[in-house]
Amino acid sequence: MWTSSDNVLIEELPPPVYRTDWGRAYCGDSLELLAALPAESVDLVMTSPPFALQRTKSYGNTDQSEYVDWLLQFARPVRRVLKPSGSFVIDLGGAYQKGVPVRSLYNYRVLIRFCDDAGFHLAEEFFWHNPAKLPSPIEWVNKRKIRAKDSVNTVWWLSKTEAPKANVRNVLVPYSERMKKLLADSENFYSPKKRPSGHDISTGFACDNGGAIPSNLLEFPNTESNSLYLRACKAVGADAHPARFPEKLPAFFVRFLTDPDDTVLDIFAGSNTTGMAAQNLGRKWLSFEIDDAFVRSSALRFVDIDTIAAMTDLWERLSNEHPVILRSAQMCLFR
Repeated sequence: MWTSSDNVLIEELPPPVYRTDWGRAYCGDSLELLAALPAESVDLVMTSPPFALQRTKSYGNTDQSEYVDWLLQFARPVRRVLKPSGSFVIDLGGAYQKGVPVRSLYNYRVLIRFCDDAGFHLAEEFFWHNPAKLPSPIEWVNKRKIRAKDSVNTVWWLSKTEAPKANVRNVLVPYSERMKKLLADSENFYSPKKRPSGHDISTGFACDNGGAIPSNLLEFPNTESNSLYLRACKAVGADAHPARFPEKLPAFFVRFLTDPDDTVLDIFAGSNTTGMAAQNLGRKWLSFEIDDAFVRSSALRFVDIDTIAAMTDLWERLSNEHPVILRSAQMCLFR
């Protein structure tokens, strides 16, 4: 939880738009806000910037031809504020080149430039599979039917040093039914032998470690349609952010790469899914977002108010007061 001793982290920042017991949400240019943070003060930067898509979106994505250079501006400022054990996780959706059924390499160029030019290390590449994603792009998938639907994002786990903080025990996944049978009766279910690769897995293979090690293919459907955030935005007439990733995605990396009470930052916060994930896991959070309307509506993620009148009053306060303090009695903590 945020304490008075943590205020040294934010003393050079402007007043937040709102704050909770765990975090602070700021409106402004992330380059300027990053410059105001102390060096080596953040444990994890988890973000999903506007993608380099062919069409301009309402939330301000940059044209593909300029995208890599634009995003590279943030690399060194992020690296400066990370602790030596810290990580930078960046979610980037794929895209096609304009007018042709050929994939853009922008997300891979981002990776190369961040490592070669800004000094990051690629700790591991992840891929987020969204099985609920609609078939796209329409021209190549739906109309001409010459490409499969694009349903995987690249997620680069970058680190400041070669040995970032990480603990895979925090993100174990349930065992398969086959593995459960092996653990229950390993002698009868499995005969130890060498694999075709030559690996000997006869020792300790049937040990129950509380779960299986996850792969770097993360499957989280993005199916939010009636969440508290969307209902609250509708109730007060606020525009919900149109590009939201599911809370399970940032939550995975918050669990994996931080400890309780560490500090998590999102520099393209949007609807502040990362802040909510961090708060629900007992981490302090900071969010930076340049669009004032999206910052204000993101506060609606953190409240649990039953009446439209109370929600409308909060929305008016978000427009007229800085900061608005979201009291714990109103908040959805540790849902």
